[in-house]
Amino acid sequence: MANRKNNRGFTLVELLMTVAIIAILASIAFPAYIDFVTRSNRTEAQRELLRLANLQEQFYVDNRKYTSDMKKLGLDKDPFITENSYYSIDAALADGGFVLTATALEPQKTNDTQCQKLSVSETGKKLPASACWEQ
Repeated sequence: MANRKNNRGFTLVELLMTVAIIAILASIAFPAYIDFVTRSNRTEAQRELLRLANLQEQFYVDNRKYTSDMKKLGLDKDPFITENSYYSIDAALADGGFVLTATALEPQKTNDTQCQKLSVSETGKKLPASACWEQ
């Protein structure tokens, strides 16, 4: 019969302690990870809003007016859906200018409750002016 002193393994208490430590670490890390992913997804909307604002300015140079039709800017859909489908972007005309608005779609809408809408105007004004626009 084998000597019990030579048996090496984990006791149930050691295993439960390890699982508890991993659970505590995961409960701290997971929300931070979700926040990071949400903010990085938001940059997709920021990038596209600025790109579309440039397209609006090019359209203005060619036609002496802005457009609310995203297809006239060379895009395939109106409203425009971003590459990863996190945002829908549409244009509105106001006072001789334009306002481009990005609206969060699911799952970004659920994860990003503070910044569900981002917008930029022809003057470069970015709304909301809070932490939604990374500096």
